Amino acid sequence: MNALPTINNKYLIDFLVGLLNTPSPTGYTKKAIAYIENALTAFPFLEVAQTKKGGLVAVWNGKNATSPRGLTAHADTLGAMVKEIKSNGRLKLTQLGGYPWNAIEGEGCTVFASQGEPVRGSILIDAASVHVYGKDVAETKRNGDHMEVRLDARTTSQDETESLGIAVGDFVAFDPRVEVTNGFIRSRHLDDKAGVACILAAIEALREAGLTPTQNTTFHFSNYEEVGHGASSGFPADMSELIAVDMAAVGRGQTSDEFNTTLCVKDSGGPYHHGLSQRLRKLAQEHEIPFKVDVYPHYGSDGEAYWRAGGDVAVALIGPGVDASHNYERTHTDALIATSKWVLAYLLS
Repeated sequence: MNALPTINNKYLIDFLVGLLNTPSPTGYTKKAIAYIENALTAFPFLEVAQTKKGGLVAVWNGKNATSPRGLTAHADTLGAMVKEIKSNGRLKLTQLGGYPWNAIEGEGCTVFASQGEPVRGSILIDAASVHVYGKDVAETKRNGDHMEVRLDARTTSQDETESLGIAVGDFVAFDPRVEVTNGFIRSRHLDDKAGVACILAAIEALREAGLTPTQNTTFHFSNYEEVGHGASSGFPADMSELIAVDMAAVGRGQTSDEFNTTLCVKDSGGPYHHGLSQRLRKLAQEHEIPFKVDVYPHYGSDGEAYWRAGGDVAVALIGPGVDASHNYERTHTDALIATSKWVLAYLLS
């Protein structure tokens, strides 16, 4: 069996860091989609177009068109919207995606004012000062009624905040706080910008090696995965199978770790396609790609979104191990490279 092309680690990490630093809460992803689209312009063999929904599709015509394939990863992330401008000028939020409120306590954020310039702020409980509230700081419930955005602007009233151009429904992005050290990438929103980066790194490696996928392939970068319908459309009618590339959940009871890629065979939506999963397992073994096999109890993917929308294809799920999912996340370069190589092996199989 021929060796796989080499993954350009610098390209992979540089692209990932840039994407992580591009805010894209679900519903406000245009900057991240533009970032991906710009990167894809380096590959003239791709036919790239945005969907009416705001996602991105790139088609690579392969050697054959007998069994067209798809790969998908999502550019949208967790975030929030302004639910209410409080009488003290601070903001009450409504969540975008599933995360516990305590996971964002103390985080910096940007409010994208619909009628003004972006405004910086911090997410805190409404009784944050130990010197004022004492034990209430520890005992206050972290929920939508007690979490608020403290704006970095001179405002102590609803009117003053509204004068900044902020309104109900404006999007709020959490700071990613990206750091690359000792091979680790620590950041919010590795779910699923890491998956996007792995697909781009695989495409780049094929380009550098002068190779073409075995089958016509559609790359789908969705923008509504965190709310359940990201990749429900946007694929060709003759597609036969779909690989979702999304993070693997690391924690107690899981086989996944930060140094390997993972094949998920079942999540909260049920089992994935057994035959396709077995093919991926065999590919990883043949190419000596370090991988785990796992089950995620609280997880759903864009592959299932396509299934629920009526997609009659085989679906499987792979991705790099990510610690502290939907919190302040971390993975390792080894897991990213392994995932990228698995994508390569699949494209060439």
